[in-house]
This record gives sequence, structure tokens and C-alpha cells, in this order.
Amino acid sequence: MKHLKYLVLFITMACLSCERDDICAESTSTTPRLIVEFYDATDTDLLKNVPRLTVYGEDLPIPNPPTEETEATIRFNENTNSVALPLKIDAENIEVTTRFILERSTNLRLDTNASTTSNVDIIEIKYIPQFEYVSRACGYKSIFTNLIVQEDIDGDSDRWITSIEVVDLIVENENTVHVRILH
Repeated sequence: MKHLKYLVLFITMACLSCERDDICAESTSTTPRLIVEFYDATDTDLLKNVPRLTVYGEDLPIPNPPTEETEATIRFNENTNSVALPLKIDAENIEVTTRFILERSTNLRLDTNASTTSNVDIIEIKYIPQFEYVSRACGYKSIFTNLIVQEDIDGDSDRWITSIEVVDLIVENENTVHVRILH
């Protein structure tokens, strides 16, 4: 009888100390993407679609001409007023730079006629990744701090981006806008 008390106590303690199954729920917050919204340059409170926008990472291969959305392409020839950009993670607490090409009025690189040429602008995003423990099942996620976004204007006389505003210096979730681009 004395040993039975210890057995019951041991089983109770084991059950109380157990966690949920080692399954990461879909609702669990993971590494967020950078949320960018496009606004009218004359009325800065008005969301404005970018016509036929194609967005891809500068270091990622893109077919020429691009004929379909590929793994390297974030948006493809789409009228949109927002985009979610994945950020690279090289190491923790070291500044990382990611560059994205935003191609407005995408002509699919099929037509060389000057009146239908795509207008390409490049944005450069600097940030510091930090790892945050989520749970045993989900592992770690990254958050991004010290966010700086600027346009690469070297030699580009035909820019369609008027200005860039960083709304939130920390990218922790995808429920908020981090950057506003005026055009």
C-alpha cells in the first residue's frame, strides 16, 4: 500500500509536467515577413495599386522572360497595393542587407518598345535578426530590429517610387504594416 501511494504520486507528477504533443500549431506565430503597402504620393492616406507589379529578390534567379510566378518571385505581374517580403537570416545580432527589385508595369521583357518598358526600382532593407524561442515543438522564430529601408537610386533617372517611410522599426508579426512606399 505504501508503494502504491508513491506510484500514484509519480504518475500524477509525470502527467502534470507533460507538455502538449510536439506539434507546432498553425496559429503559432513564426518568422514574419516585412509588410509593405503602397500609397498615393499626393494623398498619403490613400492606398494606391501599383500596376502590373513584379517583385523578386536581387540575388534570386528569375527566368528571362518571366512567364509564371516562380519560387524566386514574390509577386508576378499583379495589380496590388501591398506585398509581404521574406527577409534573409544570416546570423543573429549581425546587420543583414536584403535587396528587392520592384518592377512596375511589367512588360515580361518581351517587348523592347520604349513606351512599354518596365520601370524597375530597387529597395535595400537593412536589419538585425534576433532569434526568439517559441516552444519545443516550434523551435525558434526570428524577429528583425533596427529596420532601415531605402531606395537604391544609383543611375536611375526614371524612378516611380517617390519616398519610403518606415512605420515600425521592429518586424515581429505580419499583422501590421512595417513600410509605406509612396508613388
